[in-house]
Amino acid sequence: MTLPRVKIASGLLLLAVLVGVLYKHIPQSYRFALCKEKEPPADRSADVVTITTEIPLRTAKQLQYKQPSVVSGRTDVATVTPWLAPVVWEGTFEPELLDGVYRQKNVSIAVTVFAVGKYIRFLKDFLETAEQHFFVGFKVHVYVFTDRPAELPKVEMAAGRQLTVHPVPAAKRWQEISARRMEMIQRLIEETLLPGTDFIFCLDVDSKFHGRWGAESLGSLVAVVHPGYYKTERGGFPYERRPASRAYMAPGLGDFYYCGGAFGGDLHEVRLLAKTCRENFEADAKEGIEAAWQEESHLNRYMWLNKPSKVLSPEFLWQDFKPREREIHVVRFSGVVKNYAEIRPN
Repeated sequence: MTLPRVKIASGLLLLAVLVGVLYKHIPQSYRFALCKEKEPPADRSADVVTITTEIPLRTAKQLQYKQPSVVSGRTDVATVTPWLAPVVWEGTFEPELLDGVYRQKNVSIAVTVFAVGKYIRFLKDFLETAEQHFFVGFKVHVYVFTDRPAELPKVEMAAGRQLTVHPVPAAKRWQEISARRMEMIQRLIEETLLPGTDFIFCLDVDSKFHGRWGAESLGSLVAVVHPGYYKTERGGFPYERRPASRAYMAPGLGDFYYCGGAFGGDLHEVRLLAKTCRENFEADAKEGIEAAWQEESHLNRYMWLNKPSKVLSPEFLWQDFKPREREIHVVRFSGVVKNYAEIRPN
């Protein structure tokens, strides 16, 4: 080997060693960030799975809480997914510990709620019960989208909590409301919330809080398992089954069936979810296709390809007409009983 070639080989070897040393000392979360797509396409291919890592949780030095155990706990339910995301049930977290961690971070939470048409009647109970149970003691900003701002109920909010109204057009079909929701969430994040808000939750107005919903629900991308299908085999999930739709889920695929009425996460992840679902919904519409359950169908496909970093159990969105199952130790948030024929425009 000639002298120039020896020098080149030696230089490449030295460069490889330096890269290896640097990689070893870069924290794992930063390695993920460096490799992560900045703006993926509207629909990622089925072999791409995004799993985000969480930031370290630092506690106050004097914070006291019950000693945890790795040999005891809930045995009647699954508490972790196959991709190692926690599944949150009563008895799987310590409220004082989590509140202490996130309060010292001074996190802020945005909430979107759509009270369009006759759904405005549910807003008062939603807001009043949120004051009692939803992120009590945290900075919370509720964004109400409604076509009836004059009918907005008066609800006293605690210090650090506020409400903003966004007027929207009325709709002739309830599916139109569903279709526009992702676009409005995306625009709210891009035009209003970034960069000053930490997390966002998108919740259905025709629901009430009955128990604590707090820091245990925070994560990069958060999904809620649907109460109607959490014991169902995936073949019975009401996924979109037409291959022509961009929400299509082939038989034998899927993890859980997630609620469209409750989801959230950090702003960047939820913005990407909303943007992707909106683009796929609009592309379907141009071809005369409307997915079986509108944005919920697109959300389920998205969260199959992009795994949630945290999965909330059906405690976080139960249904008032359902008897409580044995594994449901507490109902935190629940859809109220209603007459759909009377409140929906079609």
